[in-house]
Amino acid sequence: MKMLVLGAGLQGSACAYDLLQAPDVTEVRIADLRVDHLPAFLAGAPGAKQKLRPMTLDVRDRAAVIAAMQGCDAAMSAIPYYFNYEMAECAVEAGVHFSDLGGNTKIVFQQKALDAEAKRKKISVMPDCGLAPGMVNILAELGISQLDRADAVKIYVGGLPQHPEAPLNYQIVYSLEGVLDYYTTLSWVLRKGKRTQVKALSELEAVEFPAPIGTLEAFHTAGGLSTMAFRYEDRVPTMEYKTLRYPGHAKIMEAIRDLGLLEQEPVEVKGVSVAPRDVAVAAMGPRLTKPESHDLVALRVIVTGEKAGKPKTLAWELVDRYDEAHGISAMERTTGYSLAITGLMQARGQVAATGVHTPDEAMPAGAYIEELRKRGIDVRQIS
Repeated sequence: MKMLVLGAGLQGSACAYDLLQAPDVTEVRIADLRVDHLPAFLAGAPGAKQKLRPMTLDVRDRAAVIAAMQGCDAAMSAIPYYFNYEMAECAVEAGVHFSDLGGNTKIVFQQKALDAEAKRKKISVMPDCGLAPGMVNILAELGISQLDRADAVKIYVGGLPQHPEAPLNYQIVYSLEGVLDYYTTLSWVLRKGKRTQVKALSELEAVEFPAPIGTLEAFHTAGGLSTMAFRYEDRVPTMEYKTLRYPGHAKIMEAIRDLGLLEQEPVEVKGVSVAPRDVAVAAMGPRLTKPESHDLVALRVIVTGEKAGKPKTLAWELVDRYDEAHGISAMERTTGYSLAITGLMQARGQVAATGVHTPDEAMPAGAYIEELRKRGIDVRQIS
């Protein structure tokens, strides 16, 4: 099989690294504006010399994107979310299975408009295939499917430093711009079965994880539920997604946001028009980039309801840590590998449904979880 990865950043490189390990993959194309500074773990991966094909590509060049996709069995997008509709459109035109990391529900609904044409081409298009959205939605759907009635779905996910440092107790584990988007965008939730939106960073609660992690704080952020709040309106009374951080993080970020320092509308500063968000990214980015500080990912999905007339709770938990042997972060493993697994399962025919579907709608959960375990990503059912 020949696979195309769009984006040679952290997640795209991790996706390509995973694909290189698959014996049935003969070629991995990794495409970006620049591919001359690939991470050491990818350049030195087993099979890289035989299978890896870096290629320069501007994803704004539609014809070039389609040409890069042609001849591939699947294309996976790890570029910024605002390109995802156009990339899905190109994949449908090229007749190639497609998946992306998503994160923006509005764009997912735009992609769903491609459903009929994707079915005609007999391909699957799967947005929102990372960690959250992605892995957590598959687990939530698994829980719902195993109950006679689901009353509440609660999802908690965080990418965290193993050794937190003040003032934010946080380090960049993926795009800082993406993080700030989540902190400034309203979140869809289900309350009494009805869709409603809540403010990011709100409704703090404490969540306990096994030592040495201990107590974390959870708060609302956007995107993690993908389209599930729309699918399950009037069917599940309560559904919400919250981000996990070390205690104290949310209050600091809430103050920064409420002071207008994350706004994207330009302001005049000494005669120069600047967006406060751009200044925040430029100032905070270097301080929160800590390549020597190893990360972890903590995840918990809880589904409560009824089975055979009795109350029933189903829950899954994951704590994944930086891969010291290969220099791959926990966020890259759980996000980039998840994207790779999706592309592989599409290309292998393990995703039965053609058309446009989110992972919770079409991904076979058992096979997906088994693929995670093969990579040492141990999602454990805890109840």
